[in-house]
Amino acid sequence: MEIIVIGGGIGGQTLALALHGAGKNWRIRVFDGAPTLQPLGVGINLQPHAIRELTSLGLQDALREVAIEAREFVFSTHNGQIVYREPCGLFAGYKYPHFSAHRGYLLMVLYGAAKERIGTENILTGQRCVGVEQSGAKAVAHFVDGKGAKLPSQEADIVIACDGINSTIRKQFYPDEGPPKFHGINLWRGLTRAKPFLSGASVTRIGGLFTTGKVVIYPIRNAIDEEGNQLLNWNTEVVTDVHDAVDWNKPGKLEDFFPIFKDWSFPWLDMADIIKRNELLLTYPMVDRDPVSRWTFDRVTLMGDAAHPVYPRGGNGGAQAIIDATTIARLLQSHDDPRDALKAYEAERIPFTSKIVQASRTQPPDILIDTVERLTGGKRFDDLSKFISPEELQALAQGYLKIAGSDLDTVGRRVSG
Repeated sequence: MEIIVIGGGIGGQTLALALHGAGKNWRIRVFDGAPTLQPLGVGINLQPHAIRELTSLGLQDALREVAIEAREFVFSTHNGQIVYREPCGLFAGYKYPHFSAHRGYLLMVLYGAAKERIGTENILTGQRCVGVEQSGAKAVAHFVDGKGAKLPSQEADIVIACDGINSTIRKQFYPDEGPPKFHGINLWRGLTRAKPFLSGASVTRIGGLFTTGKVVIYPIRNAIDEEGNQLLNWNTEVVTDVHDAVDWNKPGKLEDFFPIFKDWSFPWLDMADIIKRNELLLTYPMVDRDPVSRWTFDRVTLMGDAAHPVYPRGGNGGAQAIIDATTIARLLQSHDDPRDALKAYEAERIPFTSKIVQASRTQPPDILIDTVERLTGGKRFDDLSKFISPEELQALAQGYLKIAGSDLDTVGRRVSG
């Protein structure tokens, strides 16, 4: 069987690895429009449900080399009062770790493994897919180069589109859908060198989005210089009607958001200073798409952000693409007709990912801080239990994990001894 993968990002490379791991005599080719694949971007959280799948592909040790193993989740108000913290990954009893990594380094791990396993000649860059056709027992993908010149079309038994939130293939099947939906929240993301804070491996959320503005910050590399600094990934979210293009690598401007966070300096973290000293600053609108009821069209299917674009929260954009990939490989392995496998894939994954899209809009992990900020009126407090119980805080923290399938019971517990 011949398989074409459109898109060489995290989802596409994972899919190539998963298809190779199925142990079948399949020809797998990955096409990407970029002239080269480079380690671009900022951070990503890989929670245990994603690491479970990547471990099955033999990648856990390679990931550990380029990432930080997160120890805990921390939630703080905008004035620096820590209201809740809990262990994560192996430290919470999971069977798999939680890694915080540079998105580009994650891609390079996947890309390196894919080149080794399916062959460098089967990962083709500088070829942008502009459409697919189907005729009888084959699907045909059409390509252009970076200047728009036509390239040879390619034939396969199935085509899997991993070409992102602006997917050309999705637009072909949903021509009237329009651009991604912006819901009034803009994101600024940055990288800064700084000394470790809290545990040195804390995934930390500060402030309530709808009450004060929000920050997420966590380290993604240790000891990056002689002074023992970490590379910290951070992002801010602000409710606003203004946003730039839907482009992961769009440069941001400090003056557009910094005034909201200029006084966020706490004994345990000088967030304002970290923002000011950024080494890279990008902006991105919080966009997604409404879930659709169909991804598979005979010999063509959608995967990852092409299928279910979601707010970049909790690492679930990348995680769900990774799970899509291993699901497709598993089902292709167990079905005689690949078209049946692709239909089974959408039947299994659409209901689940649709819930995640909706929950990321309305029940994100930081709802805990918004709740505390509202109950306390945004003021410092002496005894939080007068406003909300520890059990209620834990329920808020665990709610999104259960919806996303990243809770301890779903992912699996570590066996001791």
